[in-house]
Amino acid sequence: MAHTNESIVSEFVLLGLSNSWELQLFFFAIFSTVYVTSVLGNVMIIIVIFSDSNLNSPMYFLLSNLSFIDICQSNFATPKMLMDFFIERKTISFEGCMAQIFLLHSFVGSEMMLLVAMAYDRFVAICKPLHYNTIMNQRLCIIFVSVSWAVGILHSVSHLVFTVDLPFCGPNEVDSFFCDLPLVIKLACMDTYGMEVMTLTNSGLISLSCFLALIISYTVILITVRHQSSSGSSKALSTLTAHITVVILFFGPCIYFYIWPFSRLSVDKYLSVFYTVCTPLLNPIIYSLRNEDVKSAMRKLRNRHVNSWKN
Repeated sequence: MAHTNESIVSEFVLLGLSNSWELQLFFFAIFSTVYVTSVLGNVMIIIVIFSDSNLNSPMYFLLSNLSFIDICQSNFATPKMLMDFFIERKTISFEGCMAQIFLLHSFVGSEMMLLVAMAYDRFVAICKPLHYNTIMNQRLCIIFVSVSWAVGILHSVSHLVFTVDLPFCGPNEVDSFFCDLPLVIKLACMDTYGMEVMTLTNSGLISLSCFLALIISYTVILITVRHQSSSGSSKALSTLTAHITVVILFFGPCIYFYIWPFSRLSVDKYLSVFYTVCTPLLNPIIYSLRNEDVKSAMRKLRNRHVNSWKN
């Protein structure tokens, strides 16, 4: 990703979360714990799903792919942030900065589409249960995952193709712990109003369309669940609660950062921590702690390994 001859900036300076050494040590302890827990939790979900035949269903196939995306999202910026807590001057190369922007928007766009696919899976399972196995076959699941990645990558490329050629000729301080697209665009030595509007339109289109599709889907599903028997709707309602919780916690910060106008407050970079570091932890916490099938599969996997060690 070569930048134009007008750009003389070869690296960006990340201002991080704080200049206080004590606060940085505190942040390192907290975020390193969240990071390790998130990665191990999502890896565990993938292992459990593929090792238990009872979880061989479209819902858990999509869930395992969601865990994979969350693992990727955990690693695009967090490891560097943790290392930077011990570095006084936090820098990132121009190419590294563009790579962070590309990876973040690829993973976020893919996850949005995958959440829509998971909502469709629940819609078919609850509203058209007799046709579920016919509609939600393996081929459709693979198409859903492929389209999710394709949309995420195309969404990211549409941002990067314009950002990489902006003239960066002096200012290079990014007031965050990673290269956030709105903050990097503002450093360009030109009027970036048109670029900002285009970015808002691009991100707003995918975010709002996915969010509205999810809201409509879950509204229809909840209405259907209310008309079912209490015994049959209990498990469905529990699963829906987990899905809706993930959607709200995922889209909330996303809509705030990429649909809101490009005016940033100093507290926004702390909200970015939740968006980039804590969001990948939602999947293992919500789906493993609330899902009886996953917890049962984890117990069986643990007992299987315990017995093998004893023998």
